[in-house]
Amino acid sequence: MDSQVLMALGLSLVGGLSTSLGALIVILNQAPNLKMLGLLQGFAAGLMLSISFLDLAHNAINSIGFLKGNLWFFAGVIFFGLIASFIPEPSLAQGSDLKSKKRNGDEGGKDVMKKHRRQVLFSGIITAIGISLHNLPEGMAVFLGSMKGLRVGLNLAIAIALHNIPEGVAVALPVYFATQSKWQAFKLASLSGFAEPLGVVIVAYLFPSSLSPEILEGLLGSVGGVMAFLTLHEMLPLAFDYAGQKQAVKAVFFGMAFMSASLYFLEISLPEEMSL
Repeated sequence: MDSQVLMALGLSLVGGLSTSLGALIVILNQAPNLKMLGLLQGFAAGLMLSISFLDLAHNAINSIGFLKGNLWFFAGVIFFGLIASFIPEPSLAQGSDLKSKKRNGDEGGKDVMKKHRRQVLFSGIITAIGISLHNLPEGMAVFLGSMKGLRVGLNLAIAIALHNIPEGVAVALPVYFATQSKWQAFKLASLSGFAEPLGVVIVAYLFPSSLSPEILEGLLGSVGGVMAFLTLHEMLPLAFDYAGQKQAVKAVFFGMAFMSASLYFLEISLPEEMSL
């Protein structure tokens, strides 16, 4: 492994481990109540939708054309939709039925909370998968930036680190609520950040020899489709259920605006000839 790859790996760890900082923000505070959790889930959904539509899908369409970009995007939607149909998960309908039991005694209330925790844990795992997929191209960008010099690579790593802190929050929060375990929340958020060094390895040893830029852009567009499906299928229903539709929608748009600003500042930190 040459020194350039090692430098890129070190810089990508700076960005990747910032998800751990986001997790620390979560676990150093008390676990939120259901309404606050719903608002924060809505915020996380906004982050994911912004990444999906305004970053990954947008770049794919600009790079390989409207038709091909959309085909790759919806291929990702269909692919993960088929996978999700085989994944057992708690249903919101059952959770709504259980709410009536809460009035009949403590046992019903405990059943409701267990149901909520299972739903939220599933959502947290889904969010971790989506964030990990998003972090792969960021690791690739760090590698390409470091090839242009340490200053460019370092500036990019710092920008990505700041950009990744809210992503760590989005992963750790539902896991902490569901498991009441600070370690589990911290571990899963940190693991999602390690996708960035993996992106360095992929671009260093696979991309130059066998992966064309068009296929890479198409795959990233598919990742956008996967993230959009995960968000609309898993995260938004929980946000609506816990925070109410109006409040959750506000949280979604706040999350989208926050991530759009983050993506903008990340973009302007790149050299002109590079793009995430």
